[in-house]
This record gives sequence, structure tokens and C-alpha cells, in this order.
Amino acid sequence: MVRSTVTLPLQQGMRASQSHAHSASAPEESGNGSQMEYVERQLVQTAPRWPEGHHSCVALAFDLDGPTGDAMLNGSIWTNPSYFTLGSYGPWRALGRLLDMLNERRVPATFFVPAWVVENWPDQCAAIIAGGHEIAYHGYRHEAFWTLDRDGQREVMERSAEVFAKYLGMQPVGFRTPSGDWGPDTIRVLMEAGVRYSSSMRGDDRPYLLHAEGIAEPMVEIPGRWELDDYASLAYHRNPDFPASLDRIASYDTTLDNWRREFDGSHRDGLCLTTLFHPKVSGKPGRIALLERLIDHMHAQGDVWLATCRDVAQWWLDNNASGHAQEFSA
Repeated sequence: MVRSTVTLPLQQGMRASQSHAHSASAPEESGNGSQMEYVERQLVQTAPRWPEGHHSCVALAFDLDGPTGDAMLNGSIWTNPSYFTLGSYGPWRALGRLLDMLNERRVPATFFVPAWVVENWPDQCAAIIAGGHEIAYHGYRHEAFWTLDRDGQREVMERSAEVFAKYLGMQPVGFRTPSGDWGPDTIRVLMEAGVRYSSSMRGDDRPYLLHAEGIAEPMVEIPGRWELDDYASLAYHRNPDFPASLDRIASYDTTLDNWRREFDGSHRDGLCLTTLFHPKVSGKPGRIALLERLIDHMHAQGDVWLATCRDVAQWWLDNNASGHAQEFSA
């Protein structure tokens, strides 16, 4: 097993084993003044300074999964045309609608795309790049990386790289793990494949750094939030039952209110918000209005840096975020 090191921002530096009482005593132990002074120092350390004086950051991101995933991996999707077309709706129909909406609002976005989708909808995927957006890795057929050994993960990354080069003439630098987790070898596999950032984990409200032993430059992690995953509120399909046990679609007003509240909290504290939206879920005629209103709400703040994940990751590296970090073995 490869020993990896995870670099977390300073506020994450307290070990989970520290007691509440010990944490509460930090101002007195620091010897640097009152509780209020301590809180003010922590806020300065916690809130990043974003480009051009922006107060917070949003990296709008979509997972263009198409019909890939478990049903494709086990072969059942080929006998389930309803489920296949549900997934195909994303690249075939919803994507163009989303790209038009993003263009109208002048918002860049990142699309994490399984390479199988690129093979089967190359023109639609090329339109993402033509629109000034970013495409990043998302497996070949949406494999669960935590179930694959190192060679299996390398095979997925190599095959994906070949597809992106053949159909789009480019190599992504970003990655979002399919199925929400990865194994102990994944960080090294990704770095060896030329990946410079991931948006896969949940460890903070800001980017942080991931290290692999023997590799000098770290990889940036731009953590996502399940609260900003449209599957949680809007996805539904009878057979297969996915998401499992979901038997209703949430109110659109409630869904939008939840998303705006998450943004409001992130913006208030000067943090980085990343979404896990899916064109086949939220790119439909009625639902895309939720995205329009969410983006308009962000624009109304006037000091939000809306950027691709690639640009956020590069800015984080360039500004030496590791200077406010501590390292832990993972």
C-alpha cells in the first residue's frame, strides 16, 4: 500500500481525537489575548483571499454521466431501454440547453465526463470545449475506483486518456471519482496520469492539498458537498430503484431554497462552493429554471469568483496554500 499524505487547511489541523475541552482552551494556551482576538485570527486564517478581491468562489460543476454506471458495468442496461434513455437524455438533449444557459449568463463550468460518453457523443462533448468550459475525467464507464486495484485504476485512466485525445484532441487535468470514493492507490494513479486536481472528497469548504510519497508537487482537492447534488432532491427512476428507496421528487421551491442557503453560507464566510449537478437530472425544461435562479442569485452578490475547477486549482497552487496547512497520513 502506498503511503499518501493529505494536506488540510489550518482550521482542519485539529486531530479528531482532541476533546472539546482541549479545543475550547486554545485561546488561553496560545497566550495571544482574548477569545475575541483568537476568533478574529482564526477567521483571517480560514477565509482565503480570492482573485481580484472577490469575497467567495463558486466552481460550478456537472457530472455528464449519460447511461454509464452500475447498470452498464453489470450489463443490465442493455435490456432496460427506459433506463438507458434516461441517462442518454443528459448528453443528447439536456447538455445543449445547459450550455445555452451558461453562455447567456457568462458563467464557466466544469463537466466531469466518463470517456464512454465522449466516444458516443463526441460532437456534444466538443461543444463543451467550444463554449469555453472545462472537461475533466470521470472514469471510462463510471467505475467505482475503490473497488479496483492499482492496475485496474491505471487501465481506466489510460483508456480514458486515449479517448479524450482521439475525439477531443486534449488531455484533462481534473478528475472526479465516480461512485463517490476511491482507494489507497488512487492519488498516485491520478498524479501519474497527469491529473493536477480532484473534486472527489468532502474534507473542507476550501480547496486543500493531497500528497503522494515521492511526488513533489501536490494535487489540489476541491471538495464537493452532497447538499449541492441534484440527485438528493430531484432524481427518480422506478426500475432500477435509483437512488435507492427514493419515492418522491422534492418541491422545486424547497430545493432552490436549500441550494441558495448553502451558497449564502459559503459566500458569507468567503469559501469555495462546488456543485455535483447532473444534466440528465437538472437540465430539464422545468428544472433548469432552478439553476438559472441560483446563478442569478450568485451574480446578485457582485463579488463572487465564478471559475472552472481547473482555474480554481491552479490559483490555489500559485498562491501557496500549503503555507496555511498541516499534513496528515492517509
